[in-house]
Amino acid sequence: MPFARASLPTRRSLLAMGGALGIGAALTACGGTKDGSASGDRAAAKSGPWSFKDDRGQTARTKSMPKNIVAYTGTAAALFDYGIQVKGVFGPTKTKDGKADVQAGGLDISEVEIIGNTYGEFSVEKYAALQPDVLLTDMWQKDVLWYVPDNSKDKILKLAPGVALWAADQSMPTALQRRADLAKSLGADLNAPKVTAAKAAFEKASARLRAAAKANPGIRVLLGSASPDLFYVSEAKRSCDTRYFQELGVQFVTPKVDAQGFFESLSWENVAKYPADLILMDNRTGTLQPGDLGNKPTWGRLPAVKAHQVVPRLTEPIYSYARVAPIVDALAQAIENAKKVA
Repeated sequence: MPFARASLPTRRSLLAMGGALGIGAALTACGGTKDGSASGDRAAAKSGPWSFKDDRGQTARTKSMPKNIVAYTGTAAALFDYGIQVKGVFGPTKTKDGKADVQAGGLDISEVEIIGNTYGEFSVEKYAALQPDVLLTDMWQKDVLWYVPDNSKDKILKLAPGVALWAADQSMPTALQRRADLAKSLGADLNAPKVTAAKAAFEKASARLRAAAKANPGIRVLLGSASPDLFYVSEAKRSCDTRYFQELGVQFVTPKVDAQGFFESLSWENVAKYPADLILMDNRTGTLQPGDLGNKPTWGRLPAVKAHQVVPRLTEPIYSYARVAPIVDALAQAIENAKKVA
């Protein structure tokens, strides 16, 4: 997924193809609310020194519970579902029409300072003005802080300690647990009814997906992402969500990936290289939607497209149980309904 695909100016909005099942559409059905649905009162949380060991093996420390939290948008959205508010965000947050990006989840984007909305954009001045206590983000490659520009990274990390959590090369339950651990360290109540209900919903959806894959064997799934000149086929085992889906029995196309190991780039003339029965399409702002591909004849000839077996994929899931459970459930439904067409 990094870096070539991340260099897009923004991420794409949800757009379902006619007759397609919307995996992303289910995301709005579950999650936090403006009142901080999943947490107790952070003011009642510990007031002494705070520390958290991240997935780089580094421990972030502050003299007291962090109040001025700045986070990558997806990380902020996950924390929000546990009732943890942030002051600033960086990453895809606001679309061109001023609405919340799909990666913002339940965040009220009018209540956070956006210090960067696209890849490579990070206002150090705005960040410093927030007097940050801690910076939180994802990690797709070892020791690389997602959406923190390399040319200003040293200056940024001098202002506050950083925490990076894996978004690749581990399974979804681990990624979910790590965000829950982080939220707990910041004062969230993981025993709150909405949190436990969301986790139960995730486990139920996982069981459904496992059963669907077993009941409808042989359905080949392709992870796609479209740009005007190229079509990208992703490797399922690298991302936390699709690695987990593999573990549950979903069969994915295996592309010949590039040196970074995340995807293979295909010209539109070669888009049919990998036969597939079901296509999960990258739904980030800035990538082309199925409805945008009418001028690509090779796309229209794909068996999965003809069969209307194309569904959106939230390529960067918001790792809270509340946000992930609907994704798993919707994929289970897609597998249940899919026909072998490749």
